[in-house]
Amino acid sequence: MLARIRENGAIPRHIAIIMDGNGRWARERNLPRPLGHRSGMKSVREVVEGAIEAGVEVLSLFAFSQENWQRPVTEIQALMSLLEEYIAREAEELAQQGVRVQVLGDLARLTPAAAAAAAKLIAITVHNDKLVLNLFISYGSRAEIVRAAQLLAEDVRAGRMSAADVDEEAIAERLYTVGVPDPDLLIRTSGEQRLSNFMLWQVAYAELYMSPVLWPNFRRQELFEAILDFQSRDRRFGRVTA
Repeated sequence: MLARIRENGAIPRHIAIIMDGNGRWARERNLPRPLGHRSGMKSVREVVEGAIEAGVEVLSLFAFSQENWQRPVTEIQALMSLLEEYIAREAEELAQQGVRVQVLGDLARLTPAAAAAAAKLIAITVHNDKLVLNLFISYGSRAEIVRAAQLLAEDVRAGRMSAADVDEEAIAERLYTVGVPDPDLLIRTSGEQRLSNFMLWQVAYAELYMSPVLWPNFRRQELFEAILDFQSRDRRFGRVTA
């Protein structure tokens, strides 16, 4: 599959993934939901390594949404602890593989321990350039766009720019993903078919791929299948081909 991907040539620069299905995976096995999240950690390693092998430049993973803060306190605590554990376990490996990690979202809501772990991971990988790994935590796309609008309003009020200067580029420069190309391919696992408030601005022209596989069962084979499907599509961006 990897050889076919390389032969086809059109490798997506940026792949975004909504990692869905941990809870159902646990429920099917009569296990607590946190064990589903823990099992999903293996899939994170698989897709990171698969993305590097395929030549992807940016990988964005939707790990924890702003809406997730409404979940039971015990589950939130388990997710924060899991974030700390993931960083402690994978930080050195990510650094050695040349992965530069960015943690994007409203990080002020993280527990102090989780925030410190995220800051450490960012610091030790900051000079890497093999793959950019965006971990979206405490993230909501509408809140991100509102934040960008507020920043623009402040700049206009302060006289640093005029209202006429507000365009798509000005908004994009105030999103969390500034400096990162928009996703070419958005994958959602577990068979659900919705965006769930993830990167609404950035995925305007992304190809969508809905995998029936629950996230804890998602491996690089499934990632490669999604890339091969992407390579078979005709991306016109609103234009008509001759």
